[in-house]
Order: sequence, then C-alpha cells, then structure tokens
Amino acid sequence: MQDNFIQPFQLETSLIRGRVVRMGSVLNDILAAHKYPEDVLHLTGEMTVLCAMLSSMLKYDGIFTLQAKGDGAVKMLVADMTSGGDIRACASFKDEEMVFVENRAELLGTGYLAFTVDQGEFAERYQGIVELKSQSLITSVQHYFNQSEQIMTGMVMHVGKVDGQWRGCGIMVQQMPEDAAGYNKDQSGLDEDDWRRTMILMGSVTQDEMLTPDLSANDLLFRLFHEEGVRIFEPTTLVKNCRCSPDRVGRILSTMSADDIDHITVDGKVVMTCEFCSRDYIIDPNDYKPLEKN
Repeated sequence: MQDNFIQPFQLETSLIRGRVVRMGSVLNDILAAHKYPEDVLHLTGEMTVLCAMLSSMLKYDGIFTLQAKGDGAVKMLVADMTSGGDIRACASFKDEEMVFVENRAELLGTGYLAFTVDQGEFAERYQGIVELKSQSLITSVQHYFNQSEQIMTGMVMHVGKVDGQWRGCGIMVQQMPEDAAGYNKDQSGLDEDDWRRTMILMGSVTQDEMLTPDLSANDLLFRLFHEEGVRIFEPTTLVKNCRCSPDRVGRILSTMSADDIDHITVDGKVVMTCEFCSRDYIIDPNDYKPLEKN
C-alpha cells in the first residue's frame, strides 16, 4: 500500500517503537466534503492524521475520538476512528472571527485536547485531557504523554496539497515499556543517546519526503532509520466512512420537542446535515413523535 494506512514499526537497536500514518485519497475525500477556509481545512487534516496515529497505539474494540475545543475562531476540531479503520473528521468555526495568524494552531485559542476511547456499555470508558498548546496540536499531545503518561514521545507531521489533492503523513515514536511484547531484556534500558539520535534522525525528514506519493512509507523508514534496523508489522487500512444514517438522524429528531421541530421545519420538511460528511437528510417530521413536555 502506498496510501491510507497506519504502519507500525520498531527500531531494533533500541527500545523504541513507532508508527507511520500515510493518507492520500481518504484525507482528500474527508476535507473535500467541507466548505471550510483553507486554514480550517489544514487544521482538520492535522486532526485526522493525529487521530489515526494516536488510535493505533491502543488496543480497543470501539471508537477512538480526538477532540480539540478552544475559545478562538476555530471552536472545535473532532476526528474519530473505529477499531476497524473507519475515520472521519469535522470542525466548527466562526467566519467573522477568522484572522490571519502566523501559526494556524493559534486559531483555536485557549482550551483543551481530549482523547476518548468508547468500547460500548460493557467496557470502561477511557478519557485523557490536556491543555491546548498554541505552538501546535502535536505539542499538546507530546506534553500529555511526557507529563501525564510519562512516556517519552516524539512526533512529526505534515499536511498539505500535492497536485491539488490533500495529503497527510505523521511519524510517532515512543519508548517501549518493559512489559511490552518484543522488549529485549538483554538491554538495560533506553539509552539517552539512542533517544537523542532517533529524534535527530526523525527531525531530518522533510515535508516533501512525507507528502510525496512517490516515496513509500517503508522506503521513508529505511531512509531515516536504516542504521537502527527497522522491523515493520502488519498495517491497518484507513477508510473514509461516516456512521450517520437515516435511523440515527431520526433518533435525534425523536428527542426534540414539538416546538423545536416546528422551528426547523420548512415547507413541511426538516433538513438535517451531518457535520462529518455534509450529507443532507430530508425528513418528514410527521414520521416521528416529538418529545413531550413534563
């Protein structure tokens, strides 16, 4: 595969594991569904790639959600991914508050970044929350792992257009815990020089190398870490797929009061639009019993 997957890997000479996310047509399709300003599209793309990277480090059967919420012009970014690889994303923003900034992450303002794993009613729900850092979304995530989880984490990510199509790529490396499968017990621990060298090598990658469709993820890893020895594992395929449906939209309508339904009814129909995929659902409100007042 050249695009739309998560590729786990391990560096053989050190206790470091990682993953590469490469997104082409899937990311372009997700962003093409939204009529956002360019900066908001870029942030939504970053959120999508970041969601894929973070979800891949967890073993779960359900939905992983990454949400950024702030008080800036961009009020919210949301991306979620199922354990099967279905991914989607959207944003909420105020047009009148959009201004030029040197760093797109500043458009989020002050707020938080939340990670949520929902495995249904029969499993405990996990959530982690960290303060948004104005430098970048990656800075917020690294702060969370280094401070809250105390796991040394390094990340690099680029999102942009190549020949008019959105593409994204991210690389994430972490110290491998001693109880992880594949841990080499002959090694006494992660040498600081190993980690420093890995950060230098990963920091040498260029935006062109990460976004070009002409360089495969495996070739990119070899180019960066061939002296470390790279072992790759089974990749996860990413698919753009929204979980909205007429039944889901109908259930939302069923929770609304008669006054609220009447307010959004035009010419006898209710039009509800999915924020994730922009699909319009045209509904006859008479098909649903409104919520009765207490």
